[in-house]
Amino acid sequence: MTAPVVEIRDLNVRFFTYYGVVRAVNGVTFSVMGEETLGIVGESGSGKSVTALSMMGLIEPPGYVAGGEILFSGRDLTRISDDEWLRLRGAEITMCFQNPMRALNPVMKLGRQLARVHMTHNRSSVSEATERAVTLLKEVNIADAERLMGRYPHQLSGGMCQRVMTVMAMICEPRVLILDEPTTGLDVTVQKQLLHLLRDLRERTSASQMLITHDLGVVANICDRVVVMYGGRVMETAGVEAIFDNPRHPYTVALLDAIPQVDSQTDLTPIPGTVPEPLHLPSGCPFHPRCTHAMPICSEDMPLLFDVAEGQLAACHLFSKEGTGVATS
Repeated sequence: MTAPVVEIRDLNVRFFTYYGVVRAVNGVTFSVMGEETLGIVGESGSGKSVTALSMMGLIEPPGYVAGGEILFSGRDLTRISDDEWLRLRGAEITMCFQNPMRALNPVMKLGRQLARVHMTHNRSSVSEATERAVTLLKEVNIADAERLMGRYPHQLSGGMCQRVMTVMAMICEPRVLILDEPTTGLDVTVQKQLLHLLRDLRERTSASQMLITHDLGVVANICDRVVVMYGGRVMETAGVEAIFDNPRHPYTVALLDAIPQVDSQTDLTPIPGTVPEPLHLPSGCPFHPRCTHAMPICSEDMPLLFDVAEGQLAACHLFSKEGTGVATS
């Protein structure tokens, strides 16, 4: 197995607000391995995007990293300077944000936006950076790439903007590419094209990918491992096949039961209740108010990540001495 490229250890992120302290990420631990695609799943408010922004050094006041480590190439990214972040971000770790049409500069031509990234990190000339951008645009199957360089973001479709954002993220050949909801708002055909592009990029560049998504179908299609988050915590982590074939945490089971099945006559099973607000997280396991397997201890203590199978961890008291070790729908 390849070595970890990024190791997140006991990460905590807080936001100070007028109403109190928002506990957005609480003791998150996982690794991104070399040349893998890691899926991060969970409902809105689970802490997925905040975790990714922490990896990019983009948590700004009133937010801050309250504790933990983010290790990359032996360096703890929570302790590096702003100048070090400027050299690292966009070159070795990059991110495609949600809604690419808003992430791109609306008043700057696409060619200039793409070239600036390469020029900033590689100290290349305008012509060298432009040539690199055009080459990558052609590699992601964008016809007439030279003409596109002279266009503005509003002149492109959402799917085309997503491809441009992916090229921008890959133009300096980073070691880690983070994609936040890359398929949201795209039709099925464009989604398929984008997933094919991501697989092709990983094979050609060997860059690790971290995919944040609500779409478990996308996870099944492209990811190697999965991290399931809820209430700012990791609930379960395992290989993609284990997550779908043998989920162990009650929250993972509930997420899978809520997926529409085209060939099934069984009604969907919605998860009761709502995701807790990070400002008012319940005590103990954050999922216990909605969990059909909840025990008294669940409202008192947050369980550790138990080793429930080879390569599979679950943070649930069902796997402690107080539980039964069984979670079924």
